[in-house]
Amino acid sequence: MKVIICIGSSCHLKGSRQVVEKLQALVKENHLEDKVELGGTFCMGDCVNGVNVTVDGEKHSVSPDTTEEFFQKEILAKVQ
Repeated sequence: MKVIICIGSSCHLKGSRQVVEKLQALVKENHLEDKVELGGTFCMGDCVNGVNVTVDGEKHSVSPDTTEEFFQKEILAKVQ
């Protein structure tokens, strides 16, 4: 599974760094390093809805506060 987090300026201001750090920790905690590939990209063109995160090409809007819920629903549930 490929998870791409926008780290462009707008998403950065909305907390993309915290989202990245939380996702890295959650992937490690759940021992999914071999199943989930995390990556970053600059501007996905949807700045109003950032922090933008794609899971296998499907775009989601995530905030530092919703990262854990997003992980449970969109990543953990789909890789198990």
